[in-house]
Amino acid sequence: MRAEFYDLIKRPVVSEKSTYLAALNKYVFEVDLKATKPQIKKAVEAIFSVKVSAVNTIKGHGKWKRVRGVTGKQNDYKKAVVTLAEGSQIDVTGSVK
Repeated sequence: MRAEFYDLIKRPVVSEKSTYLAALNKYVFEVDLKATKPQIKKAVEAIFSVKVSAVNTIKGHGKWKRVRGVTGKQNDYKKAVVTLAEGSQIDVTGSVK
């Protein structure tokens, strides 16, 4: 497995909405800002040994915040919603009980 795949996929996004999507065989990952849909598909298939049927991306822009009079900007981010083929499954929670 190539190291650049791990540079593209930063982390799984675990939230209430992403947990609901997991029941629909869709998984959400935070990815590199420059990652393309084909690159994301190839990386997920290589890392998790599953078949990906679709990739949708969402690019978010960091908000400007002020703390104690100092203005700063949060980082921009990119998320990928990966739809797996029928019968494929990923355990992103790491079997936390």
